[in-house]
Amino acid sequence: MQLRRIKGTQDILPSEVEIWQYVEQVIREEMAVFNYRECRTPIFEQTELFARGIGEDTDIVGKEMYTFLDRGKKSLTLKPEMTAPIMRAYLENNLGTLSPLTKIFYIAPLFRQENPQAGRLRQFHQFGAEVLGSDAPALDAEVILLALQIYKKIGIKDLNLVLNTVGDPESRTNYRKLLQDYIRPKLKRYCKDCQARFETNPLRILDCKVASCRELNAGAPRMSDSLTPAATEHFETVTKILKDSNATFSLNPYLVRGLDYYTHTVFEITSRHLGAQDAICGGGRYDLLAEQIGGNPTPAVGFASGIERLLMVMEAQELSAASGNALDVYLCALGDHAAGAVIPWTQRIRALGLRTDRDYLGRSMKAQMREANRQKAKIVLILGENELKEKEFSVKDMENSSQQLIPFTDIESFLIKFFNRRS
Repeated sequence: MQLRRIKGTQDILPSEVEIWQYVEQVIREEMAVFNYRECRTPIFEQTELFARGIGEDTDIVGKEMYTFLDRGKKSLTLKPEMTAPIMRAYLENNLGTLSPLTKIFYIAPLFRQENPQAGRLRQFHQFGAEVLGSDAPALDAEVILLALQIYKKIGIKDLNLVLNTVGDPESRTNYRKLLQDYIRPKLKRYCKDCQARFETNPLRILDCKVASCRELNAGAPRMSDSLTPAATEHFETVTKILKDSNATFSLNPYLVRGLDYYTHTVFEITSRHLGAQDAICGGGRYDLLAEQIGGNPTPAVGFASGIERLLMVMEAQELSAASGNALDVYLCALGDHAAGAVIPWTQRIRALGLRTDRDYLGRSMKAQMREANRQKAKIVLILGENELKEKEFSVKDMENSSQQLIPFTDIESFLIKFFNRRS
């Protein structure tokens, strides 16, 4: 039986990689503009990092993680998200002692054992940014503006930015009681997951995706009614900066995000091209995470964005990368002597930095020209017995179909001039 890929994973084939490389290039360029530096963490971590950081009663930890015992009987987990690993790396490597403010970005594969569907795979990819070391509301606004700038540079339109605040710990304590008082009389009408969350983390009930639970939540009290003056001021500062930066947004008083570590600002960026699960990006401030995983108090804020979901939006909006995989030069050889002669020439032309290939299958001239066309070669160098005897190439410009003879001694300078004119 032929072996096949694991359910919920995908092969990213050579024909598809170009758009991935383009997106990653834009991400890296814009991160550099905002002065964020890349961090790469191991593909697996101690399970405890996610149990403590994300929360043991979350769907991610309780239902979706790929967890296993290594040979030393230590519980390890393939990363389901990146914020906790970034914080772990920050604390373990004492990055706070090197700089009072640390700006980090990442592009990484992640793993969750959930039901595969469009844009939601068991191995998926995210990029994101994290700022550690400051509780300034201006940084809440900066990471939002950074995400929007990346999407703008790619060319994505019609995105919706949705904001809320979950307040500081005091605000959350006040709100928790109000919310429980609202839910308690109708708790039995909620789904089993929400009933389990009622005591451990009732705010998560607002994040439930079950339609009947969402209907029950429609009249719930709002966090804004429980905010302390400090939490109110923080959020007002964030929204003012966004308005001053011409960022359009709406407020959703029931947006809480699904993880334990969020405080103050939370946000999502959504697209109508993604259906019911319409978030392309989410994030917020998480000042409590460092202490939850055993570190000193460390204010932080960031976002994460799914790359597969981003590509779905790009496809729906008919956005594509400029072709970067077309050949510069293809060498056609006619006859055994010519086939041997093009081998060193292939290497010499590649040494010029030109994307170059040749025939390896002994095909006819017609078949080799078809291959040059398929690979979108800009120049074809033809070497037959006559050209070999005269020590020259027959050079065909594939764009205008013109053809000329160029001596071996001049071919490299000709190619340099030709491609310099086109760049």
